[in-house]
Amino acid sequence: MVDSNKEAGVKTLRIKAGVANQGQRLDSFLAAELSGDSLSRSRIKELLAAGNIKVNGNVAKPAYRLRLNDEFEVNIPPLLPVDLTPEKVEFTILHEDDDLIVISKPPGLVVHPACGHQTGTLVHGLLFHCDNLSGISGVERPGIVHRLDMDTSGVMVVAKNDKSHQSLMEQFKDREVEKIYRAIIDGALRQKEGRITLPIGRHQTNRLKMAINEKRGKPAITNYQLLELLPGNLSYIEVRLETGRTHQIRVHMAALGCPIAGDAIYGKKNRNLYDDLAISRQCLHSYSLGFTHPQSGVRMNFTAPLWPDIANTLDLLRGH
Repeated sequence: MVDSNKEAGVKTLRIKAGVANQGQRLDSFLAAELSGDSLSRSRIKELLAAGNIKVNGNVAKPAYRLRLNDEFEVNIPPLLPVDLTPEKVEFTILHEDDDLIVISKPPGLVVHPACGHQTGTLVHGLLFHCDNLSGISGVERPGIVHRLDMDTSGVMVVAKNDKSHQSLMEQFKDREVEKIYRAIIDGALRQKEGRITLPIGRHQTNRLKMAINEKRGKPAITNYQLLELLPGNLSYIEVRLETGRTHQIRVHMAALGCPIAGDAIYGKKNRNLYDDLAISRQCLHSYSLGFTHPQSGVRMNFTAPLWPDIANTLDLLRGH
């Protein structure tokens, strides 16, 4: 049984062990017992380390084995405010509930504050929009579980609490998330589909770039399918990712000799054709994202329609 009360901003939960709980490890017991409070295993571990969980009045250890009628007190400190000022930032909401939010990110929007981008990021916008953040690791902030490059548009999922954050992170790590992209590439594909398995690591001389690195790179798998051959020696493709390395699609397609059209870092230079197109960024869009909902266990899939600049570019090319 869980008894909840609030005093001085601290939320206290009181739990009593039953017959069926005897012999269980405390951390496993609490993870199951407190799942309704959106506390992840990592957050429970932090509370244990900070001495905020007691058994029969004494500070508890994670490996403690439960005995009949043990009484536990879990003290959850108030969320720490994030050191960011919420800002209104434009993005399209595809789905939202108490555990997560799915959006379509516009091109040009940086996901997380970094050097040169201290304001106006997606995180600033989420802090402004969301009024029911349960906190990530005790801090009132959204849980970023994956990122899109600044000039890549499309669907993203963000966690609102610890449990959802941990679940989504594990799904990405275990390759259980279906990630589908659409792109215009600079080159006419010779085959209708293919699979690229070249490892990716940091570029040896340019730290802003990634590169194929057979010795020190991490495994990276990209599957692609030709959707349409376009005028100007371009192709419209669909890409399915099995891994999620930094700049993975951009690096792999460049290695294939068909970089993403308009890519300023990995693309072909001095292409006069780009001057006639309705886009000034890399033609890459996160089209679809599928994952299992952290709370309900229901498989969900969301699609973000092509951003208007890519859609207009396709129309222009088809009209040539």
